[in-house]
Amino acid sequence: MSLFEDTYRTIDAKYEGIFRDKGSKFIAYAFPFKSEDQLKDLILEVKAIHPKARHHCWAYRLTPDRKVFRVNDDGEPSGTAGRPILNVLLSMDVTNVIVIVVRYFGGTLLGVPGLINAYKSATQDALTKAEIIERTVNDHYSITFDYLHMNDIMRIIKEEDVEIEKQKFDNQCYLEFEVRKMQVNRIVDRFSKIEGCQLTYLYTI
Repeated sequence: MSLFEDTYRTIDAKYEGIFRDKGSKFIAYAFPFKSEDQLKDLILEVKAIHPKARHHCWAYRLTPDRKVFRVNDDGEPSGTAGRPILNVLLSMDVTNVIVIVVRYFGGTLLGVPGLINAYKSATQDALTKAEIIERTVNDHYSITFDYLHMNDIMRIIKEEDVEIEKQKFDNQCYLEFEVRKMQVNRIVDRFSKIEGCQLTYLYTI
């Protein structure tokens, strides 16, 4: 991602979609997804709703540059579930999203083309209902500084409209903040000119 491509498309909340074919029912759940740490809990959440379903297949796409992804067919023939789900995420150009599709078997085999279409269609139904939102790519930093420089620091924060995430004020003060990617160089440069200011990059999201 270049410095000027600092936005990405994602969803704002959980959405549900459904597709039926020859008695089989496919229920898709699309969730906002920021970290692989959420994976286990979201799968358990869906399994708790549908404990008798035969398959709980999923795919996700992560990071603003859209390079991180995983798929899982959960017992379906290889390539018939997770990959079609992922392909919808790709075609809709969304990231930081996971879709979990639950299948109830209807007694009739659908075959490979039928399964691919079913998982794709259920996912499409969920995501076409979703509100697609555009977010900026933000870098997160911490800054440590002497209390005597409080006014200088806060002036920059106010003028640059920097969002503070955590703060602790004492003789030595500590802030965590986020700033839009394309503004990083200018703001970091302003902070670095303050004597004794220690700036640390944390992460990007």
